[in-house]
Amino acid sequence: MQLTDRDPGLKRFFICGSALRGQPDHKNLQSAKFITEASTRPRYRLHAVGNGWHPGIYEIDSGGIAIPGEVYELTPQQYKNLMDGEPPDLYEGRVMLEDGEVISAMLYPRELIEQHNWPDISNFGGWAAYKQAN
Repeated sequence: MQLTDRDPGLKRFFICGSALRGQPDHKNLQSAKFITEASTRPRYRLHAVGNGWHPGIYEIDSGGIAIPGEVYELTPQQYKNLMDGEPPDLYEGRVMLEDGEVISAMLYPRELIEQHNWPDISNFGGWAAYKQAN
């Protein structure tokens, strides 16, 4: 298993929602360096949280999917700006990418998703595909 954050001044971050290229919150990355497109290992579920306002992902023991996204390198200021723009209840956690890299990403509490019965959109092919279809 690889760990991220290779340069102590930069933070690698997996983006899989409204800050993806072509999505409305991409500006929150403030020209962060795009590294690559990537997907998680199939260990997560993806939901449309807050009436489809943003995605919520969480890890699951079985029945997960691979979530497509993008990897960026963020300076400390870009990281702060990204965190300042995140909606309530999202929290920074770690996800495992297909290649085994463990990287920071924004997760959402499964309990809140279940409590609000927010729709599971795991089979749409990612956040951008879901937004395009809706």
